[in-house]
This record gives sequence, C-alpha cells and structure tokens, in this order.
Amino acid sequence: MKVQLNGVSINYAERGLPQGLPLVMVHGFPFNHSMWDDQMMALPQDIRAVAFDLRGFGESEVGDGQYSIEFFVDDLIGLLDHLGIAEAVICGLSMGGYITLRAAERHPDRVRALVLCDTRSEADPNEGRIKRADSVRSVKKNGVKPFADQFVRSVLAPATLERQPAIVKRVRSIVEGNTPLAICGALLAMAARTDTTPSLAAIKVPTLILVGEHDKLTPPSAAKTLHERIAGSQLSVIPEAAHLSNMENTSSFNEHLVKFLKSL
Repeated sequence: MKVQLNGVSINYAERGLPQGLPLVMVHGFPFNHSMWDDQMMALPQDIRAVAFDLRGFGESEVGDGQYSIEFFVDDLIGLLDHLGIAEAVICGLSMGGYITLRAAERHPDRVRALVLCDTRSEADPNEGRIKRADSVRSVKKNGVKPFADQFVRSVLAPATLERQPAIVKRVRSIVEGNTPLAICGALLAMAARTDTTPSLAAIKVPTLILVGEHDKLTPPSAAKTLHERIAGSQLSVIPEAAHLSNMENTSSFNEHLVKFLKSL
C-alpha cells in the first residue's frame, strides 16, 4: 500500500488485527521493509504490525535525495497519523534505531514502547563522518555493486557469510536494489544526525534492546550503554549474529520480540 506523506509516496505493509497492539518497524540502511518479513510472519494476530519503506528505499519514492533523520521521523509520524494510530511500539534497527530514538525524543506521546536493535544513540564522531563521505564518493564513482559487496561483509557475522548463503544473497540483493541517490542521501543524513544520548534518561516507556553478539558496527558495548541509561530497559544479546540480528538468527530474535510484546 502507498500513501503520500510530506511530498513523497511511502510504501508500507500491514498484518494482524486492526484493533491489535500497534507495532511499527523501521528498517536499517540500506534496506527496505522486507528485512522484517520473518518478524511480520511470526507475530501473533493480536499485534497490528506495520513495516514501511523509508523515503528513497524499497517502493517508496526517492524524491530529491536530500534526506535527514528529521525527515524520516516526519514520515514515521505521518504514517501513524494516516493509520489512525495514537501511539505505537516502535522497533528500529541500525539507522532505523536512530530514527526511532529521535522520534521518541521529538514525539514521546506517540510511543507506547521501544525496541532498539543493533543501534546506538551517539552521533557520528568526526572519523565516522569522514568514512561516510568516503562511501558517498565511492558510490558516486563506482556505483552500488562494489558498495554492496563491501557492506555485506561488514554487517554479517563470519559464520553467516560461510554457512548461510541464502541470507547473504538476500541481503546483497536488497542493497543492490537501491539507487545511488538514495544511498548517498541516507549516508549524509546519518552523518548529520543529532546525538540522542541526553534524552535517554527521559524515556519512561518499556524498552527492549537487542544486539548481535558479533556486531562490529554497533557492538554489544553500545547496547549496554543504552541499557544503562534507559531506566527499566531489557537487554538481550542475540547469539550467532552480527549487525542484522533479526535476519541472521531469526528464531532467537523473534522469541525475545514476541515475549516483550506479550508483556505489554
């Protein structure tokens, strides 16, 4: 389904009973809502699960490529308004986690609970911003495929790369399906994002933090920092997974997610 939000067409999928507990899932970079397929199918029917493509990704409109985390948050809130959802459990992975934390900071009244996966609250340090700029240059010069090859190796655990070729193929396919404009726009948006660390102490809703044990991009230490600063939060480390914990160890991830949702 598609809806016009903030000047762009946004694609989304919905599953479960309309009167169920709303769960909105925000995908990571540079993916689309299909990264949540295994979660959508595993959730009980009393969960109103929504997954959407961020502007520029999947079947959402690319637009001008001038992206900001703030624009992604605006689209998220706009989708909640369109669906008539007053408050939702918001689940975000990686860049989706940056968006989720910023949404909780800007619109705490719209958040029923949080699920923060393989993410962090800190803004990029200078070296991180420079690295993202290098990636932009590379994509502009060489295209998406070389970027996808490098990216896949950085986000998946060694065991996944060796023993789960179907997941490797799926991840690479999703990344390669993006346009250079969208990838570069999102890289710049992440480099320019705000630091949400000061707002963590203000989070009063139930919060589940999940991280792959082998995640090198947002390691368990970053998840521990979130856990320490969000009062009453729960932290679980997903074994045999790296940065894409929901795809690499689906059964463990889903077990923690469903248990948390039932507790609400």
